[in-house]
Amino acid sequence: MPVDQAADLIRPCVDNEHWITAVVAGRPYASVEQALEVAHRAAATWNAADVDRALAQHPRIGERAGGDTAEAELSRREQAATGIDDTTQAQLLTGNRAYEARFGRVFLIRAAGRSATQILAELTRRLDNTAEDEVAEASRELAQIAALRLEGLLAP
Repeated sequence: MPVDQAADLIRPCVDNEHWITAVVAGRPYASVEQALEVAHRAAATWNAADVDRALAQHPRIGERAGGDTAEAELSRREQAATGIDDTTQAQLLTGNRAYEARFGRVFLIRAAGRSATQILAELTRRLDNTAEDEVAEASRELAQIAALRLEGLLAP
């Protein structure tokens, strides 16, 4: 697959040029695990600007992603499994507003494998983070999301 085509294929995992370039440049991979190792190393260098740029594409947790992009479809699938009911959705909306007022970005969490209650508890807990700690935590969550999405693309 040509470089540009490979980059376009993995861009919905996370829209970060450094990460995309690193993952594409490492091809061919002997295994999915090897590709994920490169992806994790590339994500370890993310800073606040990288997180903010990537979050520009993410909907609020608890909100249905609009549009017909690959990233919107991935987000809808990831959030669908959380079991967010109307009460929890209202609590998430309130928490999202508080988070955005405090940190100036949308709250990001890996929804896959977490219940709505766990997500809400994490949102509440992370409101007490310092700005620096929250950038680090959001970056780790973003890296987990990117890795899960990449694994989904590459797994047989």
